[in-house]
Order: sequence, then structure tokens, then C-alpha cells
Amino acid sequence: MTAPGPLTPMSPPGPRTPGSPDAGRSVAGRMLAVLDAFDASHRSLSLTALARRAGLPLATAHRLVASLTRWGALERDATGAYHIGLRLGEVATLSPRGVGVREAALPFMEDLYEATHENVQLAVRDGLEVVYVELISGHSAVQVRTRVGSRWPLHATGVGLVLLAYGPPRLYERLCARPLRRYTEMTIQDPHRLRATLAEVRRTGIAVSDRQITMDGLSIAAPVRGPRGEVVASLSVVVPAAEGRAPGLIPAVRVAAHGISRTLAAALGQEPVAEASGR
Repeated sequence: MTAPGPLTPMSPPGPRTPGSPDAGRSVAGRMLAVLDAFDASHRSLSLTALARRAGLPLATAHRLVASLTRWGALERDATGAYHIGLRLGEVATLSPRGVGVREAALPFMEDLYEATHENVQLAVRDGLEVVYVELISGHSAVQVRTRVGSRWPLHATGVGLVLLAYGPPRLYERLCARPLRRYTEMTIQDPHRLRATLAEVRRTGIAVSDRQITMDGLSIAAPVRGPRGEVVASLSVVVPAAEGRAPGLIPAVRVAAHGISRTLAAALGQEPVAEASGR
């Protein structure tokens, strides 16, 4: 599934540890460490906390934070705490992999929401995680723990299973090189079971993730393809697990994902490559 739970800022899948020691890092690396100190659980940080989480001496952190604040990557509030600035968000909107797919997907996501009145989500892969780039929330739908920009593991989410199934051949090995994190008793933790699940996703073109993040939600996800047939994103709808609605929603999710794929292909003046099972 794609991470059901409350519509509040989620904690990251694993605890963030302070950055590495300052020695040997470039100025750019230190600046990135400052930005990386922020996450969904740490949206507001004092200078001291920023320095600690970035693994920087206080004086170094003060100098870098001042530069980032002048540029607009950080903003300081009346209490003296720092937040991510709007300028950084403006730069992020230039990413074609997130925003470009989002712009193509939004009309189809809205149609899918109107047809289901359930939570509709769009995600892309970044390393061993999925990043949610758009979310339409239903007022009376099962609550979800995702938000735009949040990250969740590939193995425990519907969109993640799709992106893992159609990802590079060594992605599975990289993911299973470490223990698969458990969220509920339904979370896939056995690599052999995960391999079989991914084969089924490739066979059917659909991932159904049942109660893997919380025990009240289930998601149905389908791949979104680029003009050459490569899977560039995944679309899902999240429903209450107890209602047994998954089979009836599969066609709607599949049609919406295919519509997004066609839009992405049309933007480049191409016809989408037909879907096929396998990689």
C-alpha cells in the first residue's frame, strides 16, 4: 500500500542521525549537510541544533546558515529558529522528474478522486525510497501518513512495489542487502516473498499492498511510463482495508496511469510504448 495513517507530517522511516564530522567535507558538502538536517520531524531548528544535526562546528554552521539565509534557502522566524525557505521550493519546481510528471498526472488524479473519493497519490523513486510528489486527500477516506515530499521504503508501499518491480535489475539486491523494516504484522520482510510479489506485479501491472504500513489501509498502484516505456512514476489509490474494494478499483487505477503515460508521451510528440510484463 502507499502508507495509510493520519494526515499529519510523518516521521521518516528511520531515525535521522547527526551528520558526519566536519573534517574533509567541501563547502558544498557542508551546505548540503545543513539542508539535510531538516526533515518532517525537524521543520524548525535553532542554530545549535542545526550545527549538531549537520555535524558541524557552531562557527561553521553560523557562517553557512547566514549564506543560505541571504540566498533564500533558509528563513529565520521571530524566535530565531530556522526553516526551509521558499527559494529552495522554487528551485525544486524545476525538477522534471517530479513536477513534470505531477503536471501531467494532476487531471487524471482528479478524475480518479472523483470516481473513488479516496486518497490518490503519485510517487517517484529516489534510491531505495519513494518520494511522494502529489496527493489528493479524501475528506471521508482512510487517513494517510503521506504528504508531498515524504519518503517511504519501496518494499512496504504500493507505489514502492511498482517502482521496485520495474526498477534496475540490481535494485532488489540492494534493497535486500539489509533487513526490511517492519511496520505491521503484514509488512513484507522475507526477501523470497518480496521477490514473488514483484514477479506478480510485473505479471499483472498492478501492486496491491494490504495493511503494510498501518492495519486500516490498502493501496492499489500502477506504473506510469515515459515515452520509451520506462516506468517513471507510480499512481495509487488508498482505501480502507476492511471494505474489500480493491478488485473493483484496479481498472480505474490502470486507466488513470495509462492516461498519464499517454500525456507524457504526447508532450514529446511520441506514442507511448505499449506496456508489457517483465522489465
